[in-house]
Amino acid sequence: MDVSQAKQEHLLALKVMRLTKPTLFTNLPVTCEERDLPGDLFGRLMRDDPSTIKGAETLMLGEMLTLPQNFGNIFLGETFSSYISVHNDSSQVVKDILVKADLQTSSQRLNLSASNSAVAELKPECCIDDVIHHEVKEIGTHILVCAVSYTTQHGEKLYFRKFFKFQVLKPLDVKTKFYNAETDEVFLEAQIQNITTSPMFMEKVSLEPSMMYNVTELNTVTHQDHGVSTFGKMSYLQPMDTRQYLYCLTPKPEYAEKAGVIKGVTVIGKLDIVWKTNLGERGRLQTSQLQRMAPGYGDIRLSMEVIPDTVNLEEPFDIRCKITNCSERTMDLLVDMINTSSIHWCGVSGRALGKLSPGASLSLALTLLASVQGLQSISGLRLTDSFLKRTYEYDDVAQVCVVCPS
Repeated sequence: MDVSQAKQEHLLALKVMRLTKPTLFTNLPVTCEERDLPGDLFGRLMRDDPSTIKGAETLMLGEMLTLPQNFGNIFLGETFSSYISVHNDSSQVVKDILVKADLQTSSQRLNLSASNSAVAELKPECCIDDVIHHEVKEIGTHILVCAVSYTTQHGEKLYFRKFFKFQVLKPLDVKTKFYNAETDEVFLEAQIQNITTSPMFMEKVSLEPSMMYNVTELNTVTHQDHGVSTFGKMSYLQPMDTRQYLYCLTPKPEYAEKAGVIKGVTVIGKLDIVWKTNLGERGRLQTSQLQRMAPGYGDIRLSMEVIPDTVNLEEPFDIRCKITNCSERTMDLLVDMINTSSIHWCGVSGRALGKLSPGASLSLALTLLASVQGLQSISGLRLTDSFLKRTYEYDDVAQVCVVCPS
């Protein structure tokens, strides 16, 4: 912390101290083997040391608390607390004392004073105390500006101020990846890394979706009818460790049928992260709105609604497709089914599906037969818009496992 010195003697003295919780005392254990010259001497000294943990004397972490010896680190999302004291060092009464505390960042200036009213008088050896709090929301240099104005007994108005500079560091590194499913579902993978020098207890990591989506957290497993976190009961994140969180976003029913609307949605939501460090200091971060690359469906989107996982060899099975018009014009569709070496279509090829207006969908039930065992791709569907004479071919629409019936 840098403090600028006052250029003249004043009747009042200003002191500013950061309020932080104490830390656990650390010591450096000295040990040796019993066959060495000191024998058990070092062990007995450590057992007699009141600062060590009984039964775990060789651990560096002690059981005593120590007061901070320096300003320490401040991280984004934590609450900065400071104690401000103005003391009358003179032998005369000082009047109209006004203490003002502002926090200057790279983008704004904030008033942190609890009261903006002046104190009528301050007698000798008395003081004015104030505690300020601020949730840090910007990275970089911060300057705490403390200004004091007062009036002497002779009516002279005096003024002075001091500057306290500190840096706000980044506590977490957050990276996100989006995966667009064949349906309208979107999967979000969030990688969170602790880039501080102390462990963190991850109290909450949640995704607040945008208005068009519902979210499902995929970070728990069901065990005996109870959801158990995949990270265990104690969700600690050690320094430089990374943890991955997974979420599934599903369009709300009122938007699910509007293919054109969902297609253009890029804003997904924002992450809300809450953690605790050391002796319970709480921090919170909210990311900006997360955006994905909008999927390109083309004019027509073909997706599977119903398909079996396993089918029998040379036995017909049914599937159901969903065809959505993602363009801005009406289409008149025809469907052609082309056989492959392993998949054979049952039914009439080249039949008309009718007109499909923009944003509308229709379900198409089809029957197939597999002639080759193993994992087979369903291919050979072709849609034709008779208005523009434009053809859309779909290969590897889905996969199915073909087995020989016992």
